[in-house]
Amino acid sequence: MKLIRALIATLALSFGSSAFAAQDIVDTAVAAGSFKTLAAALQAAGLVETLKGKGPFTVFAPTDAAFAKLPAGTVEALLKDKAKLTKILTYHVVPGTVMSKDVAAGKVKSVEGSSITVTTGAGGVMVDNAHVTAVDVLATNGVIHVIDAVIIPQ
Repeated sequence: MKLIRALIATLALSFGSSAFAAQDIVDTAVAAGSFKTLAAALQAAGLVETLKGKGPFTVFAPTDAAFAKLPAGTVEALLKDKAKLTKILTYHVVPGTVMSKDVAAGKVKSVEGSSITVTTGAGGVMVDNAHVTAVDVLATNGVIHVIDAVIIPQ
């Protein structure tokens, strides 16, 4: 059953299909297999239950490869600094469900309180310095958009 859930989540991430939404944001990300660092960070920050809650949430989810781009030791240091980790993780979350068709260039307020800069163009959609690589991965309590970098509030 775990293998089937992982396959469904991977397909949903690959194709952005809403037909696969059957789990909350956390379980959808975990099942995909490419968000292990994000899952560990959510656990360390005490945000798992929040993102398993009613929502709705829009999460710009950095992959494990995105976390690997950070300078050596950064992830380990963040996992030990709950306040800073929480600030960064909540910066990746926007209240409500924002689908890709609704995205427009400009500023959008994150749950953390700062604004994320969204740009659109020939190169695709970017949030701050991160490219959006997959969109509209539906979960029962919101949507995930996959990004290729960790975004940091100013």
